[in-house]
Amino acid sequence: MRILKYLLQKEFLQIFRNKSMLPIIFVMPIVQLCILSFAATYDMKNTNLYIVDKDLSSHSRELISKFNGSPFFTVKEIGFSEEEAEKEIFKDNIDAILVFNKDFGKSVDLKTQASIQILVNAINASSAGLYNAYINSVIQDYNQNIALSLAGLSQDNQHNMVRSTYSHQFNPEMKYIPYMLPGLIVLLITVISLFLSAMNVVREKEIGTIEQINVTPIKKSQFILAKLIPFLLIGFFVLGIDLLVAVWGFKIPFLGSVWLIYLVAFVYLIAILGFGLLISTQTDTQQQAMFIAWFFMVIFLLMSGLFTPIESMPEWGQKLNILNPIAYFIKIIRMIMLKGSGFFDILREFAILGMFAVSTIFFAVRMYRKVS
Repeated sequence: MRILKYLLQKEFLQIFRNKSMLPIIFVMPIVQLCILSFAATYDMKNTNLYIVDKDLSSHSRELISKFNGSPFFTVKEIGFSEEEAEKEIFKDNIDAILVFNKDFGKSVDLKTQASIQILVNAINASSAGLYNAYINSVIQDYNQNIALSLAGLSQDNQHNMVRSTYSHQFNPEMKYIPYMLPGLIVLLITVISLFLSAMNVVREKEIGTIEQINVTPIKKSQFILAKLIPFLLIGFFVLGIDLLVAVWGFKIPFLGSVWLIYLVAFVYLIAILGFGLLISTQTDTQQQAMFIAWFFMVIFLLMSGLFTPIESMPEWGQKLNILNPIAYFIKIIRMIMLKGSGFFDILREFAILGMFAVSTIFFAVRMYRKVS
């Protein structure tokens, strides 16, 4: 313990002497959390529409008013030429075009099938799918009202036909930030922990102090522990600040136990720090360590379920994702914060993270070559 105490003193001195590193550790995660929470969202609030109304009937105007009254749409222009509308979509000024043919209102009055053409900018396939779904939902609502009125039902009878009640559990206001922000917290503490630990041992190699340590009777396990503990405490600090920002700044509901989150974070950080130290012991320069850490970080992040659902990935990708610790922690922190899940609800994911932690630390100690 005495040896470990002196090694920890050395590590903390090295961290706090590096003035350029302190803002990266303590300021950047807060700034990134505040920015990314608003930027990383799939909410479609301003779908720009160009409406080509060749009909000019009361029916087309009624449907256009529904789009004007929706918070999801912004009607940029109402014109009469499809060519002009297509020019705007080529310039990327609008997201979709709605075309009413000349006989739209006449077809509705004659109780025959009326058609509306929808042209969607599908460069971004996921956004295009949402645009199309939103537009069709408005049209279907209008279509249902027309069908009921043609059936001769009064307004009161229309409301009494089918009555449903619903509630949005765990996210009553249907906001995207409560879903996204817990995942961003995991992302930020992972970036800090993985990159700093990956460049830690290799930095000793570059400045030449590793040779002085290697000729001492320090055990490999003591050396790795001394490298791990400071960044573990830093990870706890960053996690605490991010949770405070989430709860007090963004008003994210916190239904679970903060101690359970810290218990899971303890195991998760050991796994990530052990992986970073394993990279650091096997590289010769900080540049090599950074590139290898970034390689794994990008794969883990994009397959974690933070931006795209894991269920939408191909089957081989879902099987490969079993080896992704970020995916497990993101799932756990969302369950604890938003659903109030307890320990036994997350036991499977927690056990897998525990296996990751034991494995990475074991290999980091085993692969460290203590030679002078």
